[in-house]
Amino acid sequence: MSTTEMSFRVLGPLEVAAGGRALSLGGAKPRMLLGSLLLNPNRLVSTDLLVEVLWPHSPPRSAVANLRTYVSTLRAGLRGGVDGHGDRKEDRIRALTSGYSLHVEPEELDLLRFDQLVEQAQRDRSTGRPERALELLRQAGSLWRGRPLEGLPSSPGWQSALGRLAERRLAATEERLALQVATGEYTNAIAELQGLLEEHPFREELWRQLMLALHGSGRRAEALHAYTVVRRRLADELGVEPGPELRHVHRLVLSGERAEEPGAVEIEPQHVCQLPPDTPDFTGRTQQLGDLLGTLAEPDRMPIAIVVGAPGMGKTTLATHAAHRLRSRFPDGQLYVDLGGTTRNPRDPATVLAELLRSLGVPGAAVPEGAHERAARFRSLLADRRMLVVLDDAVNAAQVRPLLPATAGSAVLVTSRSRIAELPGAHQVELGVFTPAEAMTLLGSIAGRERVSGDEDACDRLLEACGLLPLAIRIAGAKLAGRQGWPLRVLADRLDDESRRLNELRLGELGVRASVDLSYRGLAPRAARAMRLLGLLEGPSQPGWVVGALLGSEGGTDYDDALDQLVDANLLRLAGVDCSGQPRYAMADLLRVYAREMLRADPVAEREAALERVAGGWLTLAERACAHLPTSIFAPATGAAPRWSPEAAVLRLVTADPVGWLTAETQALVAAVEQGPRGAAQELAACLVPWFDLRSHFDEWRRTHDAALVGAREDRDHWGEAVLRRGLGQLALYQDRYPEAIEQFQRSRGLFDSVGDEHGAAIAVSGLAAVDRVLGRTEEALRNCTAALRMFVNAGDRHGEAYARNVLGVIHLRAGRHAAALGEFSSALRLSRALADRHREAHVLHELGMLHFTLGRTSAAVAETERALGIFEAIGDTQGEVYARQQLGGMHARLGDEPRAAALLRTALEGHRRIGDRRGEASTAQSLGELHQAAGRIDPARTHLALARQLWRELGAEEQAAELTTALATLG
Repeated sequence: MSTTEMSFRVLGPLEVAAGGRALSLGGAKPRMLLGSLLLNPNRLVSTDLLVEVLWPHSPPRSAVANLRTYVSTLRAGLRGGVDGHGDRKEDRIRALTSGYSLHVEPEELDLLRFDQLVEQAQRDRSTGRPERALELLRQAGSLWRGRPLEGLPSSPGWQSALGRLAERRLAATEERLALQVATGEYTNAIAELQGLLEEHPFREELWRQLMLALHGSGRRAEALHAYTVVRRRLADELGVEPGPELRHVHRLVLSGERAEEPGAVEIEPQHVCQLPPDTPDFTGRTQQLGDLLGTLAEPDRMPIAIVVGAPGMGKTTLATHAAHRLRSRFPDGQLYVDLGGTTRNPRDPATVLAELLRSLGVPGAAVPEGAHERAARFRSLLADRRMLVVLDDAVNAAQVRPLLPATAGSAVLVTSRSRIAELPGAHQVELGVFTPAEAMTLLGSIAGRERVSGDEDACDRLLEACGLLPLAIRIAGAKLAGRQGWPLRVLADRLDDESRRLNELRLGELGVRASVDLSYRGLAPRAARAMRLLGLLEGPSQPGWVVGALLGSEGGTDYDDALDQLVDANLLRLAGVDCSGQPRYAMADLLRVYAREMLRADPVAEREAALERVAGGWLTLAERACAHLPTSIFAPATGAAPRWSPEAAVLRLVTADPVGWLTAETQALVAAVEQGPRGAAQELAACLVPWFDLRSHFDEWRRTHDAALVGAREDRDHWGEAVLRRGLGQLALYQDRYPEAIEQFQRSRGLFDSVGDEHGAAIAVSGLAAVDRVLGRTEEALRNCTAALRMFVNAGDRHGEAYARNVLGVIHLRAGRHAAALGEFSSALRLSRALADRHREAHVLHELGMLHFTLGRTSAAVAETERALGIFEAIGDTQGEVYARQQLGGMHARLGDEPRAAALLRTALEGHRRIGDRRGEASTAQSLGELHQAAGRIDPARTHLALARQLWRELGAEEQAAELTTALATLG
């Protein structure tokens, strides 16, 4: 052994050596810690379990800190053991998010070496080399020096692991003794078998081998006596008869025949029920449970149901509950196996088959050696029987396929965190988070219904922090149940803090973080990085290209594998398809919290670069989409924020249906502004104004501009601030907040002037002119609009010129200067058509219609307004449509077409309410009231006129409100 070779021994007293020299490991607690890690080699051992092992009754408040100290002590001891040469060995004990793992090679740990020797022996035996197999099993047995971890204080945390170890040792011993009997080593085998039967008096395989050994050595009477002893013991103490293998050996001894090869006897499967206990407070999942019960109860085939879902969704709980409900339909038994799909070493189907065969009554020596032979034997035993096989935590179809029965009557229920689509005919049942009602019911059943219903606000906060995840809710409920003095708000307050949320959602061996860890550790590095970076993003769902942006896959689709792996592992779910036909993906809230935790170890620069790429991608796509919208003077100049290009297919999709894409992505675009880098956020907010204006998305308009304005001011970005204030001014104008509109436009103009941007200043000044016009300040409006027109002409912006000439026409029209109005409208219309600016053309036609109506040209007025309405409808300008209908309704009312007028005005009133235009709502309600009054319909007239008066008062238009007070008085 070289000076850097290590050896760990747990099959007896705990020993660690380096280069043949025993290492000192300190006191009992560091040794117990090391023993716990070695019992679970190369696997995560949770902090909670380690604390339970070290302090089984009353852990100190500093238990976790003390645990870290013991880990440091062990690391130092192991580093010293390699004499400074084994740099990899320094990382043997790895600190993970929710615990620790110890890395060892099979040749370094006697436990792993034992398993390795047993597996090799089984292979040798199956290939016809029994002598070699026997030698290997003897070597495996020689590794045992006593009880595992002998000399250390016993711990409840070790019970399950030690129990499994004892069973593996006994199974290997049975294998060895069977080979000794088969090869004629009767004398030694008899002595050892008799000793083992003192410890395991009901183990029928040991009795079987003893009878064969006695019979083989000529001691027939003793063999028959052994059968008498075991039969009486089984009958007297357990009330059962010996199994078929033992009865067959008895008949063989009676007849004096030679023993057959192991496994030659036909086995009648024993009735077994291996299901874990059902959950007494099982809650919800009504639809999924009904789905499982219906699928698995189909009598004419061998149904397979697969329950899939993210960590903590309650897959095992649902499967176990369904299996208990189905017991009566499978009277021949219910088998259950944990396949360990989320561990570092998922279980080998061959090993699982051996376990299942022994459960069905096949003695260890009769278990076939090869995986195919074991699978065939398993299928034969289940043929024509009604048995339910529950395969929990499967990793993939290859692990499940050998464990499937072959005939109708039996059924298989699988749980997995991964989607398993390769099993023909399998029915998938996917679990999501609980509904709020299910979540509250579960919390109440654990923590107390009165306690939960007594503080609804705290309960809602708690459930929201748990992300409606069943595991998180169960842990929270158990914590509350164990702390009866706590009000719900205490735990709700703790969970509000995202930085400690996963620490709070941990109790004993249950933990959200530990559960997610198992899936995360199984990801390929690129998929793991994608998951971490997805934690950066807010918003209900994301398109697939965002993953490419996070990973830096510009213009390509090489992110698809990472995305598919996250979806297959249920760490990212398909959240549906948007109106453009593209899939969208979402991450559960607690998974996002976990991703952010894991991201802390990544360089800050890498995180910032990822967010910059995502924002650049949204900006690239938004610019492409908005370029296909009707021309708007609000379209901003291109700034300096970096762009990032998604793959060509996404670009084509946006170009093919820009309105559909913007409709689908509006909320995601808002989220991108709110959390993106400042420069990109400012440009994206400004880029979206034409879209928000077109569809009257006023809430989104304000959210994006308020968020981006904070960054622009902090960065002293005067141009960016000017653009944003101009947008906020326009929004305030639309929503009748005139003092705010004036302030924003004035500040915008000042900022544009300070950076020498005459075109930007022209847009701000035109906004001031619009406010003046609405407020009836004709001369101020004329002065500002004339100045804006001059600035647009100087800047060479013909679209802006058309806009300003149209506004000048409106000002002249309101002032009664009809010839001047017609001149400006005509110029604006020629410019709009020359520029193919249909949006501006529609606005000009709308105003021309009013001019014609004022001049008594009613047919031309209606025709021009209808043409305007048609264009507004074609380009999707919601606000333009509403005002065109309002104008048409007023015209038809004046022309005496009361039904047509009423229909148009009602539609316009609903539209104004929908977009939040109170001035438009007030004027339309007044028109409807006057229409009803003229028709003698007093009640609807009073309702609409009263509404109009209230709105005018809220807008500060006291003159209009006073007129309506007089009108209402005449109605009585």
